[in-house]
Amino acid sequence: MSYVDEVLEELISKNPSEPEFHQAAKEVLESLRPVIQENEEVYRREALLERLVNPERQFKFRIPWVDDKGNIRVNTGYRVQFNGVIGPYKGGMRFHPSVNLGIIKFLGFEQIFKNSLTGLPIGGGKGGTDFDPKGKSDREVMAFCQSFMTELQKYIGPDTDVPAGDIGVGAREIGYMFGQYKRIRGAYEGVLTGKGLTYGGSLARKEATGYGLLYFTKEMLKNNGIDMKGKAIAVSGAGNVAIYAAQKAFEMGAKVITVSDSTGYIYDPDGIDIDLLREVKEIKRARLTEYKARRQNAVYTEGKGVWTVKCDIALPCATQNELLLDDAKALAANGCIAVAEGANMPSTSEAVEYLQKNHILFGPGKAANAGGVATSALEMTQNSERLSWTFEEVDTKLQQIMTTIFHSCDSAAKKYKMDKNYVAGANIAGFEKVVEAMLAQGAV
Repeated sequence: MSYVDEVLEELISKNPSEPEFHQAAKEVLESLRPVIQENEEVYRREALLERLVNPERQFKFRIPWVDDKGNIRVNTGYRVQFNGVIGPYKGGMRFHPSVNLGIIKFLGFEQIFKNSLTGLPIGGGKGGTDFDPKGKSDREVMAFCQSFMTELQKYIGPDTDVPAGDIGVGAREIGYMFGQYKRIRGAYEGVLTGKGLTYGGSLARKEATGYGLLYFTKEMLKNNGIDMKGKAIAVSGAGNVAIYAAQKAFEMGAKVITVSDSTGYIYDPDGIDIDLLREVKEIKRARLTEYKARRQNAVYTEGKGVWTVKCDIALPCATQNELLLDDAKALAANGCIAVAEGANMPSTSEAVEYLQKNHILFGPGKAANAGGVATSALEMTQNSERLSWTFEEVDTKLQQIMTTIFHSCDSAAKKYKMDKNYVAGANIAGFEKVVEAMLAQGAV
């Protein structure tokens, strides 16, 4: 049995109820086979893969809080510090009922390679809770965030572990958590990113993941002789990533024709109205039915189906495993030429394989959506220097980082004779940097 197969078998046997983590580890290690086979003797001796797939540490804790009726509620919190070999652990906090340890481990494992690809000194980590902020009052969200941070603050710090936002965690939640951290620790330091601009946040952070996705996609298309101008783009999701990906796509001359949420999707043949979408989702926190009510030509459809809309480019920006094999077949049948992931692992392995076999360009999330964490790291730099850069300065750095990430993926894929396989390229490019640091630092 090969080293890769041995490690995957052991991982699954020791973590039997974590399918998302299995999926992420398998996807990464399978694409790394050529690299690992070339160095199998050294990697076995150093137990390199065993160390790579096992978190350095993980925390699970209860979070008691009081709701508006005076009842005590209890949720579960998690933080996984996966690999800190190239810098402080860095990764978002997800507030969603689906959160469990397996999902947090999958996200943290992916974060190792994503963070490595940015070229910045940040390690891989992730956290979250099964708390659902939807339908909660501001006071309830504050009570929860304060209780959450009361426990989390024991394990994080500006040179140790620097969390950020993710699904369910926006400026409101970051503000409440930062305030509680400062209150307990008595220190004003860059322990969280995604902060408000009045207390250490970075310009362009809100836009970064969506903008970065488009910078990566444009470079991927350009490298394959394709112009983005005039292309029809299907986007899933209607949150932060989807909104700013759509905005940047319009600026690049493309037309975004869909967005979606947990209840259904909008098809707008005239192009999504970004200002209206922001009002509905960011200000009113309403459903997309309200978008339809104010947009005459838009069509709202309940349930799934956003990938059945004919498009040139698809950008899944909602959540994991949203783009299935049948969706990939529908995209291919409708002439889609490229898919780039704005969310974390939104495409199943079967869907990715189908897209690649049908010669559809595919930008994996760990590369294509790395703009968010890259700008978080830029926020860390500004906090350390006690400086604030302009929007243009941050955006310029973001463009450079995303362009470099694409070419790192492209070069790594070509090096191992897997031209245009950007999944393998991203994994290899991220892996090589992490492995070099692991070997240099010994048995830790």
